[in-house]
Amino acid sequence: MTVSPANSKKLNQTRRVPKPSWLRVKAPNSAEFVSTRKLIRTHKLNTVCEEAACPNIGQCWSQGHVTVMILGSICTRACAFCNVSTGRPSSVNEGEPAELAKMAAKLKLNHMVITSVDRDDLKDGGAGQFARCIKHVREASADTTIEVLTPDFRNKKGALEQVLVAKPDVYNHNLETVPRLYTEVRPGARYYHSLRLLDNVKIQDKGIFTKSGIMVGLGEEKREILQVMDDLRCANVDFITIGQYLQPTQNHQKVSRFVEPEEFQELERIAYSKGFLMVSASPLTRSSYLAGDDFMRLRTRRLAQLSKVKDITNVISETVS
Repeated sequence: MTVSPANSKKLNQTRRVPKPSWLRVKAPNSAEFVSTRKLIRTHKLNTVCEEAACPNIGQCWSQGHVTVMILGSICTRACAFCNVSTGRPSSVNEGEPAELAKMAAKLKLNHMVITSVDRDDLKDGGAGQFARCIKHVREASADTTIEVLTPDFRNKKGALEQVLVAKPDVYNHNLETVPRLYTEVRPGARYYHSLRLLDNVKIQDKGIFTKSGIMVGLGEEKREILQVMDDLRCANVDFITIGQYLQPTQNHQKVSRFVEPEEFQELERIAYSKGFLMVSASPLTRSSYLAGDDFMRLRTRRLAQLSKVKDITNVISETVS
């Protein structure tokens, strides 16, 4: 068959680079997966697992790990990497926090991750709904630790404070990419505003763990990734996640390259050397992937760190006296 130059160009534009073997996952079909999906439907909840086409959905849902996306399924922004629909959101569901709490209790969750779409249309950016969800989950399932993955709230006064008063165990806000790529990948946000948000969490409550994540394979350079690490450490962020960007559809930002597993191992080693308490870096790493297990390790490492500081302080005190 003869292909004209015009058609050849069109084929090259639409052809997607095949995923390497380390990014291929099995289609979800376990009984536990089906049961978790049914429970989510029963309580009429949205999940980022589905909306963002997460490759780990089969593994997580089979283990009863769900990342609930509150405030609807329509986002007010249009990031070039994200598969969540953009448009005019519906009104806030006042019954959502109670339904979320019921699901957490039924699943007997040890750790819950709560995220949301961007809601720039709301006066508080949706912060109040985060706070209500935390309150309801605490009441229904007291032993469940809670991690929030929030938007930047776009400088809405008092928004961050509403979430912090509710005392989540982990406050996560993703930088997503390096500063140079923001206008292309995350045009509705500003890198240094997101960084300042994370810094303000620690300023206002040092007891809350902070966490942030970036994607690789968007065209960033290694030196830029290392600079992001340094910026996060300057903001006293405890935990960094680094994962491979995957193009949800042909209309989204293209993958510049697939990063080898060995490169992720090197980035993990460097991140630990810069002082992060916890690092998750792998091709399939996502913000909430295995979040409960990571939280347990994070808490253990902080306790060990505090114990070490106490021991050093005691030695100094004894030496001085």
